[in-house]
Amino acid sequence: MTSRPVLYLLPGLLCDAAVWEHQEASLAVHAEVRIPVFRGIASFREMALSVLKDAPEKFSVVGHSMGGRVAFELMHLVPERIEKFGVMSVGAHPVQPGEREKRMALVELADQKGMEALADAWIPPMVAPARRGTALMQKIRDMVLRHTPFDHRCHIEAALTRADQTLYLPSIRHKVLLLCGTEDAWSPLVQHQKIQQQLARSELHSIADAGHMVTMEQPEAVSRVLVDWFTAGQSHRVK
Repeated sequence: MTSRPVLYLLPGLLCDAAVWEHQEASLAVHAEVRIPVFRGIASFREMALSVLKDAPEKFSVVGHSMGGRVAFELMHLVPERIEKFGVMSVGAHPVQPGEREKRMALVELADQKGMEALADAWIPPMVAPARRGTALMQKIRDMVLRHTPFDHRCHIEAALTRADQTLYLPSIRHKVLLLCGTEDAWSPLVQHQKIQQQLARSELHSIADAGHMVTMEQPEAVSRVLVDWFTAGQSHRVK
């Protein structure tokens, strides 16, 4: 009798377990789902190491947005320990021209006017235009407000000191699950297609009518993809 497989769902910048609520419930039938929180950690590598502190010898991982960056660090550090691997709403490129100035403007906004002001500026571009003004916005807002300006500054520092993860991609031998919303303006579909071109094996799923917060905007569609992906070839596992 085998033990239940462990699946890490890694949240993104200013996110916590709420971003994975539907997926956690759907996948809990098939795995022990773990959702770490990266508050107060200012390096993607350190975030990855925090996951590894309690990780079993073998585990699977899916990362959303910043969590996808952390997932790439895990793959770079311990590829032999990862069973299944997926990223969504993600990039792998290094810091781009003008990125520091844009990110630091939001850091200063949070420091000077608080997380409420940051939420007002940050959340709308993260969702598909049709969802602005809906109840989902308050749910995302509540999640953002569970973080402090210090937490936000740490996440931004991690983003601005990140490695060029495109260098990791050619060496990945896993079949990588890629997923993004068709209306993601922050990490668009074309960005995922560029990542896919550098991977030896992958599958790419685009989720219609969803922006960057795809797991919350189209929870059922994302959960279906993840359950199908995770359970493929796993019928022998104890559920």
